[in-house]
Amino acid sequence: MTEIKKNRLASSSNNKIWWLTFGILCGGTFLTRFYKVLEPDHVCWDETHFGKMASWYINRTFFFDVHPPLGKMLIALSGKLTGYDGKFPFEKPGDKYDGARYEGMRIFCTTLGALIIPLTFLTMWEMTKSIDSTFIGTLLLLCDVGFLTLNRYILLDPILLFFMSCSIYGVFKVRSLTESGLEPFSTRMLCWQLYLGASLACTMSVKFVGLFVVLFVGLRTIADLWNVLGDLSKPVSLTIKHLIGRSITLILWPIVLYVFFFWIHLTVLSKSGNGDGFYSSGFQARLEGNSLHNASAPRVLAYGAIITLKNHRTGGGYLHSHHHLYPAGVGARQQQITTYTHKDDNNRWQVRAWDDAAGAAGAGGAGGAVRVRSGDLLRLTHAASARNLHSHRERAPLSPKLLQVTGYGEDGVGDANDVWKVIISGGKDGDEIQTVRSKIMFVHYLQACALTTTGKQLPKWGFEQQEVACNPNLRDKNALWNVEDNIFDQLPKMSFEVYASGFLERLFESHAVMLQGNAGLKPKEGEVTSQPWQWPINYRGQFFSGSAHRIYLLGNPVVWWANLAFLVIFFIVFVYNSVREKRAKAFGKTIQEGGGDGGDGALLNAAGWSCAGWALHYVPFWAMGRVLYFHHYFPALVFSSMLTGILTVYLLRNLRRYLSQEMGKTVYQCSMGLVISTTVYSFYLFSPLAYGMNGPLSNEPNSTMAGLKWLESWEF
Repeated sequence: MTEIKKNRLASSSNNKIWWLTFGILCGGTFLTRFYKVLEPDHVCWDETHFGKMASWYINRTFFFDVHPPLGKMLIALSGKLTGYDGKFPFEKPGDKYDGARYEGMRIFCTTLGALIIPLTFLTMWEMTKSIDSTFIGTLLLLCDVGFLTLNRYILLDPILLFFMSCSIYGVFKVRSLTESGLEPFSTRMLCWQLYLGASLACTMSVKFVGLFVVLFVGLRTIADLWNVLGDLSKPVSLTIKHLIGRSITLILWPIVLYVFFFWIHLTVLSKSGNGDGFYSSGFQARLEGNSLHNASAPRVLAYGAIITLKNHRTGGGYLHSHHHLYPAGVGARQQQITTYTHKDDNNRWQVRAWDDAAGAAGAGGAGGAVRVRSGDLLRLTHAASARNLHSHRERAPLSPKLLQVTGYGEDGVGDANDVWKVIISGGKDGDEIQTVRSKIMFVHYLQACALTTTGKQLPKWGFEQQEVACNPNLRDKNALWNVEDNIFDQLPKMSFEVYASGFLERLFESHAVMLQGNAGLKPKEGEVTSQPWQWPINYRGQFFSGSAHRIYLLGNPVVWWANLAFLVIFFIVFVYNSVREKRAKAFGKTIQEGGGDGGDGALLNAAGWSCAGWALHYVPFWAMGRVLYFHHYFPALVFSSMLTGILTVYLLRNLRRYLSQEMGKTVYQCSMGLVISTTVYSFYLFSPLAYGMNGPLSNEPNSTMAGLKWLESWEF
């Protein structure tokens, strides 16, 4: 009875310590995250993008973005519920809010960012059952000024990191329940798995990098199923039940939620906006205010019609020209031809018969309309400049293997290089060309090349529009176009409603356009970008706010460099333990790792999974061709901070074994105190980067920040 009583007292004491530790971290989180949360009261960094998108949601205006919609919808919802009317323009960083109700959106994002800290504590506890490692790992994240900065503004990052943290906590909670022998279809197990599935869906619905945490959860789930299958005391049917349960809750359920979020997105954004041109004609026909919505046009194309041509490339634009010539040294100095993703009068072309050299009406004179058919020869004359679509034996500006396409002639009078043969893809000569539905090619009559867009962005002289060229390879899949606007009064009209895309078509097209846009992201002029090798070493940060109230995104160097060192230490420990286990097995010995809750075995296992999470969220960026930024590293930072906390305790415990009991306890406690005090003090030193700096820059005389510029590449 005495032994039982002692165990109860110890358990009660441990429980109090757990809650006290959790409470201290939660209190510290609240104080650090919400201190000066509404400062500065102007637009900071990417608030200009996501605040603007929230306004478009509130106004139900369609737009194009490279990220899935959930994060932006949640920002818009928080703004709507707290009185924001969607009228502030969010034009550029530094613009004063001047009475706009931005507070609700910023506090919402900050709240989700703050919740990451307690979620990390709960996750590490599930992984290790060690209060010391849990406290250190969570404290590192709490005291990182970069993590604090990123999670205090109207951005997608705090929302992404919150749902990612929910997913990590969920997968280790499910592991704990599985190891405790809970039945796969028990209410508690299903609730936690549904929570995990919902968290995965939400993470993927904020940014596509959420795929990395999906992979992490998949690996952890496979490990769980493998462990269940390897328990010979349990029937194989139990593994099958777990597999069925997780297939439903972690695959089907997230897919349903993900599709549902897109349904809300496409339903809410029902009005035409500046992103229409990235999408197909059928997609645009669903948008109120778009020229194709509830519109009517002739079913077929006739000579004399004024049309717009949309490229069938994913995210392809409209065939476009303007009153500017190609610069010297870029082919012939004739009028530029590009594709442009926005609606514009310069997208309009007149269809004329090939021998209509004088630019007459081209509609068969007074005799009525003559329909354009596959195999016809024709000219396309730019409606605004009266120059003909033209190609010749000059190289395209960005694609030297292709031919240049220009605007040539005066008042519709040009030469034989203006003649094109129109062909319906999959059709035959003589077929009528239908508005929207027909996929057509324009093959140059003399050069035998197809009108195409390469998707390459022209320099500033081409207004950063996309290159149009003529490709001798007639199999070019980007050489397909469709007639969108078709203005011609001599033919009967039909409603565009018949061309409108259904939900699934719009869902798949949205993803194709987003993925292409994501892959093609290029840095803007003057924008600070970075490379993956710079991130773990905290090489350079970036300004969130300039002027008198400077905010600079930079990691706490004590935390980041410690994390980097412990990544190296983990590999050393991993190799050492692997060799030790191999040698012990060869000599028929067993190694006692203390694999129970909080033991060395549990710590090493947790460290291994933390390292795997870090690698999954960091290594893929080395293979990405798109533009990258410093903030892309922060999901990996969560895992590396957890790893540091776990390994710190593991190494100190092993050190104690080589010392006397009293000396070991003293060294352990002093070391823990040193780690905690150093981490907290470093946060105090670097906190002005997150809360705002005034006065001279660190490289200027009399700067109060000069002593904190530990690297020349830091710009604060």
